[in-house]
Amino acid sequence: MAPPEDKPEVAEEVHGGEALDFHHRHYHRFPKGVPWVRYYGTYKDLNINIIWPGKDTVLVPQTFSGVDSVGTVSASLVTYASVQALQPDLIINAGTAGGFKVFDLYGVGLRQALSTPNLLKTLNLKVGKLSTGDSLETSPKDEASIIANHATIKDMEGAAVAYVADILKVPAIFVKAITDIVDGDKPTADEFLQNLAAVTAALDQAVTKVVNFINEKCLSDL
Repeated sequence: MAPPEDKPEVAEEVHGGEALDFHHRHYHRFPKGVPWVRYYGTYKDLNINIIWPGKDTVLVPQTFSGVDSVGTVSASLVTYASVQALQPDLIINAGTAGGFKVFDLYGVGLRQALSTPNLLKTLNLKVGKLSTGDSLETSPKDEASIIANHATIKDMEGAAVAYVADILKVPAIFVKAITDIVDGDKPTADEFLQNLAAVTAALDQAVTKVVNFINEKCLSDL
């Protein structure tokens, strides 16, 4: 692993599985039989690894390809294995999330261990407190807890990634695009599917800007 003042090697984790123009394979350093897929390549001055958790064929055996591996269990396992195998200098957890009426478009939630004031200012990104749960829908009790803790966005992986990153002492930032309003009037699943294509396109642009900003910078410059 490069020292903190060196140019960072980025490990970007994407939940959604869109193929990118990188090399990809089932990484030999991952445990045998796991569905995780590693996309890797060089972009400008960065060595980038994109880890997709893959599909679970056991949960829905009647389907041909299975379902995407989402949620905190999958996220924590793949994050731990990726850090152990790849020794990244920075983790970027990029994905979709639900937002509340007080928040709009997209947000970047960051752990206190890594401050990125220059990144936020230059790209004009919003900061939000991220809450994580294992269900797309939010129960009244969950919503009350989220609001009580002043969270403004909700996803299904971020807290798990943050937990692993914290215990392994790897800086992490979180880039989230809002697909639905948790406390809105529309059913969550319907709004999620309606907005997914446009939101993932916006997420792609936001992550590209973040990666371009990181290029040729030390972590302390972020």
